Amino acid sequence: MAHVTSVTLQGVSYHLPDGSSLFSDIDLHLDQRRTGLVGRNGVGKSILARIMAGDLLPSTGHCIRNGTVYYLTQQVSHDPNHTLAELAGVQPVISALERIERGSSAQADFDCVGERWNIRQQLLDQLSRNKLAHLTLSTPASALSGGEAMRVALLGAFLSKADLLILDEPTNHLDHQHRLALHEQLQQWPEGLLVISHDRALLENMERIVELSPQGLTSYGGGYSFYAQAKAGQLQAAQQQLAAYRLERKRQEQTLREQRESLERKQSRGRKQAADANQAKILLGRQKERSQASSGKLRVQQDAAREQLSVQVRQAANQVEEQQAIFISAPQPCSGSPAQIAELIEARLPYGAQQLRRINLAVTRGQRIALTGPNGCGKSTLLKVLAGQLTVVSGQARTLVTSTYLDQHLGVLEPARSVLEQLQSLNRQLSEGELRTRLAQLGLNADRINLPSHRLSGGERLKAAMACVFYTQSPPQLLLLDEPANHLDLPSVQALESMLKHYPGTLIVTSHDDVFLAAIGITHRLMASPTGWLFCPV
Repeated sequence: MAHVTSVTLQGVSYHLPDGSSLFSDIDLHLDQRRTGLVGRNGVGKSILARIMAGDLLPSTGHCIRNGTVYYLTQQVSHDPNHTLAELAGVQPVISALERIERGSSAQADFDCVGERWNIRQQLLDQLSRNKLAHLTLSTPASALSGGEAMRVALLGAFLSKADLLILDEPTNHLDHQHRLALHEQLQQWPEGLLVISHDRALLENMERIVELSPQGLTSYGGGYSFYAQAKAGQLQAAQQQLAAYRLERKRQEQTLREQRESLERKQSRGRKQAADANQAKILLGRQKERSQASSGKLRVQQDAAREQLSVQVRQAANQVEEQQAIFISAPQPCSGSPAQIAELIEARLPYGAQQLRRINLAVTRGQRIALTGPNGCGKSTLLKVLAGQLTVVSGQARTLVTSTYLDQHLGVLEPARSVLEQLQSLNRQLSEGELRTRLAQLGLNADRINLPSHRLSGGERLKAAMACVFYTQSPPQLLLLDEPANHLDLPSVQALESMLKHYPGTLIVTSHDDVFLAAIGITHRLMASPTGWLFCPV
């Protein structure tokens, strides 16, 4: 009988150390289908993956695994004490092999090796096949670049021969060429697969998308396009439902107001008639009590009806807010930009591939340039030269307008200061209330904007940095961005795309995400090639 791989979650919940619930009552069945897991940052995707892999126990519920599961975290190790073999996840097998070769007959060592007697040569062959032959099994993990470390970790995942692979943000540090190679490898992977990602090209190749949200887990058939279409339909339906509830509440408020006014008129006529009839005080008192009782009963009924309508409106509004993309205010126009923005004349860069050290470039107003090429070719160096952070070895480099460079480490943020404090110092014209509103629209809640910047998540820090760039009193005329979407969830990436699309200045951005580049309206490409830099219109 054929082996059927599966992981089943039954009523799974996970509680944080402070007792709050990260997610609850999650049911999911993973089989051989290629599945993409999406959801906003902080919702618990990685925690859920670790529960499925057996690294964590759920607070409640059960996880049933049928087959072996290999989980590759998004934060691959750069521990100076770790080697490449440890990064690839094969060191325990190699250590067991070495003990057997020295004469060990321990059953645990043979169980650890299993059928993987040739694992060392298999890993070396894969390194050579993937143009990493300069690395050895004992190479320190700390000596690898982020892209190299992720590629080695992925090689180890594929060599694991696991029944189910769980890959957490596997394309974050990969350049365009290696992203395409990973897409092809995953297409050929014969076993079960779960990918946590915001890479839309990668998600497009999935057979279904599963979304984790505060409301639970929702499964969608098909790849990213199907998911995006379904989400758009859900948002439209939620907006219509919210509008209907708001209209109904308005109608009911009018009805309740008319009922109250009618009762007050009736009571007023009753009091007048009683006074005209010169009724005894005791009768007038009883009539007043009955009137007050009627008013009180109506008020209770109206309060209950009003609260029910408000609950419906709040629930519908929460549903819209959950699905709606993050909102970013349009940046202020960049006034007074000259036609020439920056120029490099026979400039020799201090770092990068030899054939890419020399460059001539003229950047003019309004250009939106995608700076592309493999990792390590010198893209970040070029941005730093244009930002004035590095000087050229020879030739000329001039930037003629105000510019902001947003590197992958988000150096524009001061780690010890809160984003609200920094934004207030950059914009004295907008009130604190307006700044708080704009940060909230970015997805930065009140309890986060007063924290020191270093305590924010990667995605939150990028949002904070973009706020400090776009909501300053005088936005830069030249914006230099180095992989800006790396740590963002899908709604945040789409918000960033919207913001950059409406940015009125000149833009130079490095990215390996073609979907992202197309969305922000790139007009030119500056591409690294074997013969040098190539500059051409899109």
